[in-house]
Amino acid sequence: MIEMTIDSIRVSLMNYQRVVILKEKVSDRYLPIWIGPAEADAIAVKLQGVAVPRPLTHDLLNSVIDTLGGVVNSIIVNDLKNDTFFAKVVIDTSGKQMEVDSRPSDALALAVRTGVPIYADEGVLDKAGILLDGETGKPIFDEKETPEGKPIKINDEEIKKKMSAFYDFINTLDLDDFDKRKS
Repeated sequence: MIEMTIDSIRVSLMNYQRVVILKEKVSDRYLPIWIGPAEADAIAVKLQGVAVPRPLTHDLLNSVIDTLGGVVNSIIVNDLKNDTFFAKVVIDTSGKQMEVDSRPSDALALAVRTGVPIYADEGVLDKAGILLDGETGKPIFDEKETPEGKPIKINDEEIKKKMSAFYDFINTLDLDDFDKRKS
C-alpha cells in the first residue's frame, strides 16, 4: 500500500465533471479519480475549513461509526476495474478490524473528516497513476525495455489504453496552477 494525500479537486472544462487528484506522499505520482459533484463539495468543504450549519452525510457517517464504538483507521483505494475505482474504509471496533466496501469519493470525504491516512494499492497506481514532468506539467509515460535492455517508447495507442477514461481529461488540465495553490 502506498500512502497518498489529496492534492486537489479539479473540474474538467470539457464536461464539468469533478476529479480528485491524489498524490503519492513520497513521490510525484498522481492518481486522478472521477467523483460526483456532491462528494467533491463534501471533500472541499472540509479541506477548506468551511463551517456548515448542519452535519453533512459524511459527518453523519462518522458520528454513527463513533456512536457504535468504532474508529475509522484508514482508507484504501484498493481496485480499478473497467475504469471504476473501488475503496474500503478500515474501521477498528471491539478489538477487531473491519473493511467496509465504499466508493472512493465517500471514503475520501470520510478521511478528511477523521484525519486518517489514505492508501492506494500499488496495482491501482500501476494502472492509473501518472507522473508529471516538473517543468512542463505534462504526464510522463514510462518506457518499456526489450529483453536486451534497450528502451522502446510506448506508442499512443498503449498510452490511450492505459489512461482510458482519464486521457482526455488529463490533456485538458491546466497544470500551471498546481504550484500556485501551494504558495
